[in-house]
Amino acid sequence: METIETIIIGGGQAGLSTSYHLKQLGREHVVFEAAEKPAHAWRNDRWDSFTFVTPNWTIQLPGAEYDGDDPDGYLPKEEIIAYFERYIEKYDLPVRFKTSVLEVAPMDGGSYQVKTEAGMIQARNVVIATGSFQKPKIPAFASNLPTDIQQLHSGFYRNPGQLPDGAVLVVGAGQSGLQIAEELYQSGRKVYLSVGFAPRAPRRYRGRDVFAWLVDVGFFEQTPDKLPSPKARFGANPQLSGKNGGHSLNLHQFARDGVTLLGHIAGADGGRVTFKSDLKETLARTDKAEKDICAMIDKYIAAKGIDAPLETLPELQDGYSAEEVTELELKSAKVKTIIWAMGYTFDCSFVKLPVTDEDGFPITQRGVTQYPGLYFVGMNWLSKRKSALLLGVKEDVESVVAEITK
Repeated sequence: METIETIIIGGGQAGLSTSYHLKQLGREHVVFEAAEKPAHAWRNDRWDSFTFVTPNWTIQLPGAEYDGDDPDGYLPKEEIIAYFERYIEKYDLPVRFKTSVLEVAPMDGGSYQVKTEAGMIQARNVVIATGSFQKPKIPAFASNLPTDIQQLHSGFYRNPGQLPDGAVLVVGAGQSGLQIAEELYQSGRKVYLSVGFAPRAPRRYRGRDVFAWLVDVGFFEQTPDKLPSPKARFGANPQLSGKNGGHSLNLHQFARDGVTLLGHIAGADGGRVTFKSDLKETLARTDKAEKDICAMIDKYIAAKGIDAPLETLPELQDGYSAEEVTELELKSAKVKTIIWAMGYTFDCSFVKLPVTDEDGFPITQRGVTQYPGLYFVGMNWLSKRKSALLLGVKEDVESVVAEITK
């Protein structure tokens, strides 16, 4: 059986950052990546016009911090892919592509047996960097829909021309759902949008990108123990877009532009889809979230005595005046496509140890589990709100690398 000191499972930003540090320290390791090429999530799970939602200056992988001439811009998909390709090449990181890990199990003596499609490998340390977005989330009742309705997860959407003619039902109002819905209706499609709760934030506020303010106020330093409940870790990110230089996304503006807003999806039976009558409640929560974010920034500016121009955001109301629709007959509405933009789930069941809580989330201290040599990096809220971001993944990675090499 092949033996390697450290196996890193997953070749995304967290896995590559871990590899970078181990390579600099001269420690034996390998990265197993199931995909054929680098930047799998960006290359294969994003649409053609996708850009970063966070500004370019937040790209802070170790040894490759952003140093371009557009720090406040938003990198497009092709450049994101190229960034990761260059990162692996520049530091000659030992990534084995097309290598899926099927199981991680403890062995006598404190090592781990890692089962791949190519065979068994023994490792003293295993770093799980598979992230929070592994399996597309699609409700079971989707199987009740007519076979002539094209259904696809947001990760498989590429552009409006990919879809059959007709209206589109987008389910989900997080960053992906709103950006896809916006692209579709701006291309001339009739769009129905089933919304769930995701906070809204202005793209820019009081002279700066909102992300810069949120970093300064400590928003991304929040720890899980400050959340109202453990399940709040799975909440959506603020509704924002980096397309065309970056802009705000507002459901009321969508309604003004002709999008039919719907409440949470409730079920499907044949050609009929039902929705909860909670649209206005959801809109109110979204509106309040934006006000709360701006109030937090205002308080910080006042406390620090920062000279920043006052700003009053427009308060749109169009969504509240829309008729509440709780049923949609797909044929009469001419809906030919449903895009499920409900996010992803993660799965740690391949680890044959009790390492998760009742929600299936890894139990760690800064990525370090109770089992010597077993670690997690790159998941939302692993130790802080920023744990999965390019801006913040390094902290958990450094904690894990320190534990491996101490």
